[in-house]
Amino acid sequence: MTSDAADLVIVGAGIVGLAHAVDAVARGLSVVVVERDERAVGASVRNFGHGCFTAQDGVALRYAMAARTTWLRLAEEAGFWLEEGGTVVVARADDEYAVLEEFAADRDGQAVLLDARQVAERVPVGPGVVGGAWLPLDVRVDPRQAVHAIAAWLARRGVRFHWATSAHLAEPGLVTTGRGRIRAGHVVMAVGHDVDRHFPDLAERAGLRRCVLRMLRVADPHGRHVAPAVLSGFSLLRYGGFQACPTQPALRARLESEQRALTDIGLNLMFTQLPDGDLTIGDTHAYAVTPEPFDDDELDRRVLAESARLLGAGPLAVRERWRGVYASARDPFLVAAPMPGVRVVSVTSGIGMTTALGLAPEVLDDLA
Repeated sequence: MTSDAADLVIVGAGIVGLAHAVDAVARGLSVVVVERDERAVGASVRNFGHGCFTAQDGVALRYAMAARTTWLRLAEEAGFWLEEGGTVVVARADDEYAVLEEFAADRDGQAVLLDARQVAERVPVGPGVVGGAWLPLDVRVDPRQAVHAIAAWLARRGVRFHWATSAHLAEPGLVTTGRGRIRAGHVVMAVGHDVDRHFPDLAERAGLRRCVLRMLRVADPHGRHVAPAVLSGFSLLRYGGFQACPTQPALRARLESEQRALTDIGLNLMFTQLPDGDLTIGDTHAYAVTPEPFDDDELDRRVLAESARLLGAGPLAVRERWRGVYASARDPFLVAAPMPGVRVVSVTSGIGMTTALGLAPEVLDDLA
C-alpha cells in the first residue's frame, strides 16, 4: 500500500470502528479504516443482533437511544434487514415478574407488562410462565449481514478500507501498518478486546479481560415467526436497567441458590430469530486475559437444555456452534487518550451493537 492520508484513521472494522466512520462521514471528514482481517469476523458478527436499548441504564441508556435512531436510518440507507419487534422478557417466577413491575413503573411507557397469555401470544414459550414485559423500542438485525452492509455503504460514501492490513503503531498524526504508513488528522483505535496488544499498560489499568461466550444456531422447533428478541429471568441479572430495580438482588440470590450451575457459567438465557427462521440461542460468559483455547461441551449441553425448556420444545437441532469474544472491564466503556489526537475506544460490557452508534459521536466531539 502506498502512503495514504485522511482526517480520521480508524483501526478496526467492527461495529465500534464503523460507528465512528458513520459519524465522521456525516461531519464531512475523510476516513480511512484499517482492518487486519479480510472482513469483520469478530464480536460484531457473532452476537444476537439484538438492539437491547431499553434494558440499559445511565450513560449506556443515553448511547443506546441515540444509536437506535442511527440504526433505523442505516437500515434504510444501507439496505439491510431490521425488525422493529421489540423484546419480550419472560418471567417464570413471581420474583422475576416483580423486577419487571418495578422496571416498567420506572420507564414511563418503555416497558409494557404482559400476563402469561399475552406472553404466549407474542413468543413461543414452555409451561410455567407467570407473565412478562414487552420492550417495544428494541430492534433486531442480522449481525452476519448488517456490519458488512454498513461497511459497503460507507465505501460508497468515500470511506477507504484497507482490509487484511495489520496496524502496528498509532501515534499523533500517523498510523503505521504492514502495508505502509497513513497520515492521520486523528486516530481512533477500535480494536475491541485487543487493546492490550497495542496499549498493554492502559489495558491493565482498566482491568481489561476477554469475555468468551458460547452460542449456537438451532432450527426453529415451532415453525413460527418470532418478531421480538426473547429474554428470561437470567437476563435480569445482566442488564443495568434491571440491576437498578430494588427487588433484583433478591432474584439474584434465589437464582444463585437454586440454579448455581447456571449462574456460575454466566448464563444469559435468551434467543433471537434469524431472517431464515433459525434461532440464535445462548449465551454463557467466562472471563480471562488469556482464555483457554479448549471448549467444554457441557456448556453447550446446558444452553441447549435450558433453551428447549424456555421454548417448551424437545431436543433442539444444532446447525452451528461458535464462541464470541468481547472486551470486559470494570467500567462499561473504555475511552482513553494515550497521546494527543489518538483515542482508544472499546465497549467493555458486551453491548457494542446496542451502544456504539451513540457512543461514537461523543468521542468525535471530544477529538474535535
